[in-house]
Amino acid sequence: MKKVLIIGRGGREHALAHKFSQSPQVGQVFVAPGNPGMSHCATLVDIDETNFAALIDFAQKEGIDLSFVGPEVPLVMGIVDAFEHKGLRIFGPRINAAIIEGSKDFAKQLMAKYNIPTSGYETFTDLTEALTYVAHLQPPYVLKADGLAAGKGVVIAQTLAEAQAALTDMLQANKFGQAGAKVVIEDFLVGEEFSFMAFVHGENVYPMEIARDHKPVFNDNQGPNTGGMGAYTPAVQIPAQVVSNAIETVLKPTAKAMVAEGRSFTGILYAGLIATDDGAKVIEYNARFGDPEAEVLLARLNNDLYQLIIDILDNNPVTLDWSTDVALGVIVSSPGYPGDYPTGLPITGLEQVADGVITYHCGTALQDGQTVTNGGRVLMVTGTSADMATVRENVYRQINKIHFEGMHYRTDIGK
Repeated sequence: MKKVLIIGRGGREHALAHKFSQSPQVGQVFVAPGNPGMSHCATLVDIDETNFAALIDFAQKEGIDLSFVGPEVPLVMGIVDAFEHKGLRIFGPRINAAIIEGSKDFAKQLMAKYNIPTSGYETFTDLTEALTYVAHLQPPYVLKADGLAAGKGVVIAQTLAEAQAALTDMLQANKFGQAGAKVVIEDFLVGEEFSFMAFVHGENVYPMEIARDHKPVFNDNQGPNTGGMGAYTPAVQIPAQVVSNAIETVLKPTAKAMVAEGRSFTGILYAGLIATDDGAKVIEYNARFGDPEAEVLLARLNNDLYQLIIDILDNNPVTLDWSTDVALGVIVSSPGYPGDYPTGLPITGLEQVADGVITYHCGTALQDGQTVTNGGRVLMVTGTSADMATVRENVYRQINKIHFEGMHYRTDIGK
């Protein structure tokens, strides 16, 4: 039986562990460091995602057959290169390919060079120059920290004053540290957003179904951006023609461009897209599964995930098999998220959640045998059904059984 190591600790990794554990070929799933909610389908390993030496040592001693990297930070730091250097099989992009997420400026330059559709932009490191440039634009203003900022480095300012304050936060007050030392100012695009991911190995691209993520913290897309407050798939409001065009104008050309640049990409390529009047355009790239999109997409994927990854790495023929069900998940977050939030709040009612719904743990810990909050996004309650109305009703009914002090969730996911 095969052994799989998943690197990460959130809801995405919980969903990956659950999916890998269903493979008839996989005897053991390990997650490092994981969280207590995963213990029903995986063995937790107390090693941080960025402790490459300890992770490699564990993988060698345990005889791990395949490692899968969930979050972006270890990818951008070069975990794949480190594992491959030791002859270990791992799925994810190398450091020189993970830059597609690690630098928004790099991604924009790549798209400009290879005619991949995106918005117009300029990049700044100097506050005065950025303020001069933004003053000549029309609202709303799209401002992005160049580096990794845990999904919170994007500001869509409605007024010039807001834009000026956000630029000052990034370029002068170091709100996002080194990630915000360079800022990309983009033209605002109008349209319906959707998440389009693909399994990629060099120029081989295997598109997934599309999903819809909800970034703003409050109903009706109000409030600051978060790492995602819920998701569903399929996103039926996006026409099939837009999806098929996006494969040919975005996903395949991006994979080819990375090969041409000597940065061949292996792993999950995530394109955050917007369907404009001129077709789909790229808002952002990620170098890994989206979270919360992974939780809903994996719920609809019928393939044996272990065999699928091995076939992709070995350049064997691959066909993705998707359930026709609708999958929907709602994030339950801590009070104050995405700003400062408390941790250690006791969570009750988890054992009462039933009816084919899975509660993925995003930010939890065990304290004296009690599950407590340990992050901004705490849980993702996820279900599948033949139609959207049924799955929405069931997921929200199950959420009502869960309680912790100040818990917050959007009530309009999938509406």
